[in-house]
Amino acid sequence: MQITIERKNKVLARQAVHTAATVALLDRDGLVALWSEIMGSPAPRGMSQALLHAFLAFEVQQRSDGGLTKADLDRLDRIGLGKVRAVAPKMTAGARFLREWNGVTHVVERIAAGYLWNGKSFASLSAIAKEITGAHWSGPRFFGVSKAGAGSKSSGARRKSGAQA
Repeated sequence: MQITIERKNKVLARQAVHTAATVALLDRDGLVALWSEIMGSPAPRGMSQALLHAFLAFEVQQRSDGGLTKADLDRLDRIGLGKVRAVAPKMTAGARFLREWNGVTHVVERIAAGYLWNGKSFASLSAIAKEITGAHWSGPRFFGVSKAGAGSKSSGARRKSGAQA
């Protein structure tokens, strides 16, 4: 007895709840049926078969692993509401910072004992920024590694022109 495509899709859809590998065996109709079963809503119109495979394989896999933790779900909710502060990047030894100032490109390297610029060691980026500009600057902001320096349009304009604040 030969199994029809539709019946095969239904069987595979039921099995796919238990294994992500079987998702790859489904055709488009099977993927749409599985989407409705798992997500509880119709599959998005116009979504490619490859994207349906990817989304459903991920969903099946994460559900079989127990899903997201409560802490992860809470963090995603906070991100969606814009209530998560940006985390400052880790400045580990070997990191390099580039900044053009008055037509000169300055390269600073993070070392275990602080920062290296022009062959001299400094305790902070702020000390280097002061050496470069002659004015007090927040070093992380000057080198664009803080939230204020990275996202501000006005600081980007100052960087390009080399004007002092």
